[in-house]
Amino acid sequence: MITLKSPGEIEQMKAAGAVVAACHKEIAKVIRPGVTTWDIEELVEDVLARHGARAFTKGYNGYRYATCASVNDVIAHGFPNRTPLKSGDLVKIDIVAELDGWLGDSAWCYGVGELSPEAAKLMRVTKECLDIGIKHAVVGNRVGDAMHSLQQHAESHGYSCVRELMAHGIGRKLHEEPNFIHVGTPGKGFRFKEGMVITIEPMINAGTWQMTIDDDGWTARTADGKLSAQFEHTIAITKDGPVILTAHDD
Repeated sequence: MITLKSPGEIEQMKAAGAVVAACHKEIAKVIRPGVTTWDIEELVEDVLARHGARAFTKGYNGYRYATCASVNDVIAHGFPNRTPLKSGDLVKIDIVAELDGWLGDSAWCYGVGELSPEAAKLMRVTKECLDIGIKHAVVGNRVGDAMHSLQQHAESHGYSCVRELMAHGIGRKLHEEPNFIHVGTPGKGFRFKEGMVITIEPMINAGTWQMTIDDDGWTARTADGKLSAQFEHTIAITKDGPVILTAHDD
């Protein structure tokens, strides 16, 4: 069952989204070779506390951290650790903040130091995929059309879209209906409705879309060991078009 949000509820979610945005802005200032994802974990905990918010993922289904920190071939759900980042690394940091009972969710991909041309292109195309998905998330459009456009863009560059991890509705719960993957068939799937709040979060791999899960039960990696990138926003579907509730890249 899809829960539609009122304009007032969307404003409350925008406040939670702004806290996530503040975290990402602070990460962008400090990420460089030698910094660890544990440093970023502690930074995010501090920013959340200063905004009166909490890390929703800490304790969620047994997960122990405020961030998911996924480096290079890790697609998602990597654990923060004390290994220094190296020049050329691609780091995805996913944060979910809870503020006054409402959630904001955004993952961002950061390039560390000097990237290879291949890594820089993957980052750029993945961000373009996010933008395409958001652009098509308008009242009356079908999710299959939006995700097909996103998928086509990734595949036109020789990349693939992860199929086993999903975007989702969000509100007072992290995973609400609808759930959907970032591939689509035109004319299929649910229609976007005013009041929906969802994530769009393409995970784009340089090679195969297939993935493996580490023995920790969380860490998702590309099956072929190639790079993966991800960008994610929480967006609200309004009569005036999609509104990004976690905007932090302006």
